[in-house]
Amino acid sequence: MTRTATENDIPELVRLRALLFDDLGGDFFNPANADDDWRDALARVFQRKLTEPDCRILVVDGDTGLAACGIGTIEQWFPGPHSRNGRIGHVIGMVTDPTYRRRGHGRAIMLGLLDWFRDRDAVRVDLTASREAEPLYRRLGFFGHPDPLLCWKP
Repeated sequence: MTRTATENDIPELVRLRALLFDDLGGDFFNPANADDDWRDALARVFQRKLTEPDCRILVVDGDTGLAACGIGTIEQWFPGPHSRNGRIGHVIGMVTDPTYRRRGHGRAIMLGLLDWFRDRDAVRVDLTASREAEPLYRRLGFFGHPDPLLCWKP
C-alpha cells in the first residue's frame, strides 16, 4: 500500500502539502501576503531530501495522483540522560487528499515511518497533530510532549 516517494512524485507532494496548509488555515499557515514562490522552493527541497539518508517520504497512490503522504526526518541532537544517542525523529507533512480520507492511508504511512525510525535507532519521534489526527497518533503510542513549545519568527 505505501511506497517510498520518487522524483516523479514531487508535483503531487507539493499539491498535498498545499492542502495541508489549507486545512490548517489561519494567517500563520496561510499568510495573506504569501505568493506561490514557496511551491518552487518546496519542490527543490523535495528534490534534495529524496536522496538524503535521514529523510524518508512515504506515499500512497490514488487513482490519478497521490492519495496521501508523510515525511520522516532524523536530526542529530546532543545526547543526554533522556536521549542516549541524540537521534530525534520528526514526522511532518502527514496529509491525505480529502477524497481518500478514512481509508487507513495515514495509519499505513505512520506505521511505515515508525519502522523506519526504529531501524535508524531514533530515541524519540516528535510530531504536531491536528485535532482530527491526534486520536490515531495516540493509538499508535504518541503522548503529550514534556517540553513546552514556543516559536519565534524573524
